[in-house]
Amino acid sequence: MTGMSVEPYREITFDKDGDGPPGQSASLAALARQGVTELVVFAHGWNSSPSGATRLYSDFFAPFPGLLAPGTEAGYAGVVWPSMMFTGEPGPDYRALVTVLPEKEPVLDRLTELLVTAAADERAFAEFGALLRELTDVSGGGAAAVEAVPAFLLADPVEVCALFTEALEAEAREAGAVSSGAVPAGAVPAVAVPADGFESGFGEGLKRYWKGAREALRQATYYVMKKRAGRVGEAGLGPLLGEVARAAPGLRVHLVGHSMGARLVSYALKGLPSEARPVASVTLLQGAFSHYAFAARLPHDARRSGSLRDVQQRIRGPLVACYSRHDTALGVMYPLASRLARDSESLGGLRLPGASDPRWGAIGYDGVQAVPGTVQRSLAAVLGAGVPASGCVNVDTAEVVRSHSDVCEPELARVVVSAARAGR
Repeated sequence: MTGMSVEPYREITFDKDGDGPPGQSASLAALARQGVTELVVFAHGWNSSPSGATRLYSDFFAPFPGLLAPGTEAGYAGVVWPSMMFTGEPGPDYRALVTVLPEKEPVLDRLTELLVTAAADERAFAEFGALLRELTDVSGGGAAAVEAVPAFLLADPVEVCALFTEALEAEAREAGAVSSGAVPAGAVPAVAVPADGFESGFGEGLKRYWKGAREALRQATYYVMKKRAGRVGEAGLGPLLGEVARAAPGLRVHLVGHSMGARLVSYALKGLPSEARPVASVTLLQGAFSHYAFAARLPHDARRSGSLRDVQQRIRGPLVACYSRHDTALGVMYPLASRLARDSESLGGLRLPGASDPRWGAIGYDGVQAVPGTVQRSLAAVLGAGVPASGCVNVDTAEVVRSHSDVCEPELARVVVSAARAGR
């Protein structure tokens, strides 16, 4: 492929349901006949355009040839899935959203108009909330609907937007305080809530909550993309890798995912045919899904398990979770959205869950949790002694990952190669 930093490289594409063009598994299996023994497959996160995903893969894979052991023949593949692109400035890039949600164009037009106008009017917020439900195909009534969808889509829109506004401002304060050395990195400052609750927001002050409305839209589309990433992984990539395993049984596959792409590759393990074991390692970079996903029992509810319970046992080698306390997107906004998705009572307390409530943590913020035997390593230790050969491994990458978008760091490429047992 023109402009790609490595060869041989293949692009794997899926639609929102996990369907892809014919011949993709045959193309990957053919690499084995060319002498390839190690296939590294990378899945991007949400907010990526296809061209942006290809640039990401080229940049990330660039160090690999110099890291591989002599005689190791590696091939590379990038997963391109419809994850949308969403900038949020000055309003959402709804035209990009239309490319993946074309049937919602009138809804997106009106949502954008409301965000740009930012009227200090409760009726505008009520309309905004109704449009979010329409965008996400969420019904406003019935007990089943309440249980099946995030609570923030059903709650009072002013309260939701106020809570997201407070969270965004806390995130900004943390970022500023950490950069100045005023507070330890990773500490989540308390949100200052007016004593009179939301009442101080009425009138012109209500306009402030449209900042939170933009985040509510992001979270609503995040809800859609979260489901899509799991579906693409389980119904698309997993079965495809099963086909590759049948055609090229000696090919060792190494899965890498960033952000929501980490969710995608993890669900691919769930979608593998029962007899297939092509995956030799998995590396999750700033994974945007629950740190309890692989747990057989949840610490706060032993009757329940994680959504990916024990799928790590489908890997012939290690499951590596790279995490960073500097990732405020996962440290502040992810727990808040996760809490609001499960717990409608959160809306009354106006408190950020942050690091103080482990139920809502992201795997990219503090690693795999509640899986016995999980090993903890510093980045320096892994780069020096290598990744353990099996099991769940948490790697603290805070020294190089300073934000959620820090992906193309050479140290992270070295972690992937070490997990693959393919390095010098």
